[in-house]
Amino acid sequence: MARYGQLQAAVAPLGAMDDDVITFAPQSDDGAALRHAFGRFGTGVTVVTVDTPMGPIGMTANSFSSISLDPPLVLWSPALRSQRHDAFVQASHFCIHVLGDDQQRLADHFARNGDGFDRFDWTTGDHGTPHLAGCLAAFQCETFAVHPAGDHSIVLGRVTEVTERRGKGAGLMFDQGRFGRFQPNS
Repeated sequence: MARYGQLQAAVAPLGAMDDDVITFAPQSDDGAALRHAFGRFGTGVTVVTVDTPMGPIGMTANSFSSISLDPPLVLWSPALRSQRHDAFVQASHFCIHVLGDDQQRLADHFARNGDGFDRFDWTTGDHGTPHLAGCLAAFQCETFAVHPAGDHSIVLGRVTEVTERRGKGAGLMFDQGRFGRFQPNS
């Protein structure tokens, strides 16, 4: 159990945290201030893929989260304004690829374009879902549920198969509008 002095040393001094802060109510206009505040939470980067009648499509997403081990569930959240939104929420199966720090090219591409798979190594996975090669992990999923959530949808997937890259590898991170990699403190 930590003593008061040990705990105090591990937490930023209260005065330092309050020196330069702003408080605001979220506005319904362009949301820039809220988007900036949300951006303070660094996340991993994924590319989600589905098969459609017009061919495979992908989307870069940082909204991925593991939800449950039993049953194995994950979630992600595509924006309603995305032209690819409907294809993802209507798909019966999808694949979430966790990107390594050496895969920013994938993230950049699928943030702007849904197609263009010919530029990357990929195979067809379970149920026809595109499976991108070399990712840190890939989760083949069947759609478990889709829920409306403001200007996004929440897509829950039941994981049916996992692929993981052997060895070590840092994940691609997204923080305050920039890509990077996690650097441990020690």
